[in-house]
Amino acid sequence: MWPFLLLALFTIGASGLLAWFVAESVQQPVTTPAVAEAEPVAADPTDPAPAATPAVVQSADPSILASEPFAIAAEIIEPSVVQLTLADGLGSGFIIDADGTILTAAHVVGNNSQVSVRLFDGSTVEGQVVGTHEPTDVAVVKIDPAGRNLVPAALADVDDIRVGQLAVAVGSPFGFERTVTAGIISGVDRITTQGGPSMVQTDAPINPGNSGGPLINLAGEVVGINDLIFTESGSSAGVGFAISIDLAEIIADQIVAGETPQLAQLGVSTQPSADGQPGALVAEVVPGSAAEAAGIQVGDLLVGLDGESVRGSTDLRARVIDNPPGTSIDINIIRNGQPVTLNATLGSTG
Repeated sequence: MWPFLLLALFTIGASGLLAWFVAESVQQPVTTPAVAEAEPVAADPTDPAPAATPAVVQSADPSILASEPFAIAAEIIEPSVVQLTLADGLGSGFIIDADGTILTAAHVVGNNSQVSVRLFDGSTVEGQVVGTHEPTDVAVVKIDPAGRNLVPAALADVDDIRVGQLAVAVGSPFGFERTVTAGIISGVDRITTQGGPSMVQTDAPINPGNSGGPLINLAGEVVGINDLIFTESGSSAGVGFAISIDLAEIIADQIVAGETPQLAQLGVSTQPSADGQPGALVAEVVPGSAAEAAGIQVGDLLVGLDGESVRGSTDLRARVIDNPPGTSIDINIIRNGQPVTLNATLGSTG
């Protein structure tokens, strides 16, 4: 018994001695070589006061800026955005190719044949109005690209955008060039006026001077041309509209080619279904139209184009005109309660 008791006492004592040694080692201050203290020197009253130590300015962590999606999107699109100045006002536009082609809104250029174009680098150049199309409010302006490093904007496929996704509008509202506002895509395939173009709706603030500028996604791709707002005050009320870039590109290609712009046409007159089903009920088929050639009949309920659902008549029009004339398209209908798929080659308004 005694040997075990003595061993236990020895172990406890050794542990305490080790703990005391470690504690003293941690707490013991580190000694440094002694430095001779300088003799005090009397201050000379004629010497200037010592300069204050400059304050340390905290700089932003670059990783924080890298996570700013709106800032990144704006940086991508801004070199492509231009300001257009005319005798009676100003607007915006954006470069779409290295040859100096600029897209804008027709109401921005009006009846003018020339506009002053201010580029991203601050330089100003004369632009020629190539053509306009009032039904869609699309216009094309051309500048001489010689000696200039033009940055074309990337164009999105509007079929890929989703309601609720983030969006950025860029332009010169009230003359403040390269102003960036942000919001979401509030709706797609909007028709705001009878016979009007297909629109992308957004709550990103759009004000006078924004017209003709780009509405973009977070990849910096253009989804529409900023065009109009619904407002009772004259300024943005969170209901803005941009011309679908798919449609704008179709019209611009025809203008640049020297053609009279035409819209795709199916050739039907439609109305809501009597029983409230979603879709567009065919009330009339235009003779000689793409619809007649495809076999569409009065009483058919058009419920889809190329597999994408059609909610009603305005939705049908928006889906049709976002295609170039001559496009082959599958049409999903309900006939006598049964689903049928037909194929049509879209005609044109000409």
